[in-house]
Amino acid sequence: MPYTHWFDAAQSQRKALNLFSFSGRFAHAAAIALCLILFTTAGCRTNRIDKTKSSPELLYKKAKKSLDSYDFQTAIKTYEALAARFPFTDQARQARLDLIYAYYRAGENESATDAADTFIRENPTHPRVDYAWYVKGLVDFDKPPNAFEHLFRVDLSKRPPSTARKSFSAFRTVVEQYPKSEYAHDAEQRMIYLRDRLANYELHVAQYYMKRGAYVAAAQRAKGCIEQFDGSPAIPEALQIMIQSYDRLNLTPLAEQTRKVYELNYSGQVRQAQAEIKKPWWKVW
Repeated sequence: MPYTHWFDAAQSQRKALNLFSFSGRFAHAAAIALCLILFTTAGCRTNRIDKTKSSPELLYKKAKKSLDSYDFQTAIKTYEALAARFPFTDQARQARLDLIYAYYRAGENESATDAADTFIRENPTHPRVDYAWYVKGLVDFDKPPNAFEHLFRVDLSKRPPSTARKSFSAFRTVVEQYPKSEYAHDAEQRMIYLRDRLANYELHVAQYYMKRGAYVAAAQRAKGCIEQFDGSPAIPEALQIMIQSYDRLNLTPLAEQTRKVYELNYSGQVRQAQAEIKKPWWKVW
């Protein structure tokens, strides 16, 4: 083959290779661009779908359904997500209120109390703030006897009422500040139980001091029981402890005054307790 023909053939082959290489690069770039377009379109579509599925209305319905089905953990997570993603919506405000109850039913008492305090502080004029106070009272309500206490019939009046006072205060807020609330009647009934519970514990402590001969402490504890829980069934016995303590301490005017109060209110008489006079050890008569 002549040199000229060989050179022309080489040039043609080189051009064909360059064209093929350019075509390959173009096709590769086009494929990448197409993938990016498809990915972006799919992403936008996914975002639209997710945004629709996680709207405040649908999130609240999902959380409420879980709450009604007693799936409290799922309800809590959904309510928390709703409050975090859509904090200024009406559904978020209602979610914060429902969260108090969900925490309470899930046994997360500290979270329930914190949620109630936060809602009350941030929404003092909310039409359902009475509900927050009511559930707060339920959280601190005196616990029923456990299996051990029920089995051995433990006297609950001797168990320290650790949170009963806070519960009583929350229920009293409902009764006094929101008397037309649908929770006011139940709150009042629970207050009666808590009042008697607290009075019985104060009476138990006064009895303990009386048995130990600590008559001043017994009288003070019984007096506190009467002043704080007037109307409780424990009051008559608290008055008796006061009378006996004053007799033992030779405080005759106080004893007589308390005895008259007892007779006027309970139509009975309390026998006079003999004062214990400690004699010197060396006297035998």
